[in-house]
Amino acid sequence: MKVNVHAVNFTIDKKLVDFVQERLAKLEKYYDRVISSDVFLKLENTSDKENKTVEIKILVPGDEFIVKKTNKTFEEAADLASDALERVLVKRKEKLSSH
Repeated sequence: MKVNVHAVNFTIDKKLVDFVQERLAKLEKYYDRVISSDVFLKLENTSDKENKTVEIKILVPGDEFIVKKTNKTFEEAADLASDALERVLVKRKEKLSSH
């Protein structure tokens, strides 16, 4: 699976890119037909502590899934988003295997 990481309005460090790619690579064990994914890391301009947003767009044959999560750190937001995608991909796999 190809993972594209985009940082919006800030500079991203290599550790964060590696973390996101490693986390998304785990999704392939739930659904192996993922074509590519785009990850957008955004820093919101709010006074809240939870101002880091991770938006993940995954492309699978015939469909596209988008999950957006906001948290205190990009790592936590990426974990939440990938957990949500994991559930979506498992549902899709079950739906396709039942036909």
